[in-house]
Amino acid sequence: MKKRVAKVCKLQFMAGGARPGPALASAGINMPQFCQAFNDATKDRKGDIVPVIITAYEDKSFDFVCKTTPAAHLLKKAAGIDKASGSPKAVKAGTITVDQLREIAAYKMPDLNANDVEGAMRIVAGTARNMGIVIEGWE
Repeated sequence: MKKRVAKVCKLQFMAGGARPGPALASAGINMPQFCQAFNDATKDRKGDIVPVIITAYEDKSFDFVCKTTPAAHLLKKAAGIDKASGSPKAVKAGTITVDQLREIAAYKMPDLNANDVEGAMRIVAGTARNMGIVIEGWE
C-alpha cells in the first residue's frame, strides 16, 4: 500500500549540522531521527550549505533528498569573499578563473537545467555576474 504524503518541505542546513528546531517542527516528522540521518548523509560535505527536500508522510515517516550546494555559496568560496557586491555593475566583489567556473558547473550539473557542462557554465556565469564576480578569460 502506498503511503500518503502529508507535507513536502524545502530547507537548507549546514552539512552535518542539522538540529531540531521550528523549521523541522513544521514538517511534522521525527526531528532527532531526521537530524541523525541527514548529518550522516552529509558528513563528507562539512562547511557547505545543503538544500534538502523532505517528504513527510501521514504516518510520521519521511524521505529526504539532498541537493547540491547553491552556486552563490560555491562562487563566494572560490572567489575568497564573504559577501557579494551590492551593485554588481559598478563594484566588483572578486574574480574566479574559467577552470573554477567549469569545476562549479560540473558539480552543479545534476540540479541544473542544462544539457552539457558548457550550458551549465553559462548558467553559473550569470549567477557570478549578478554577484559582481568577474570570470577571467570569459566574455
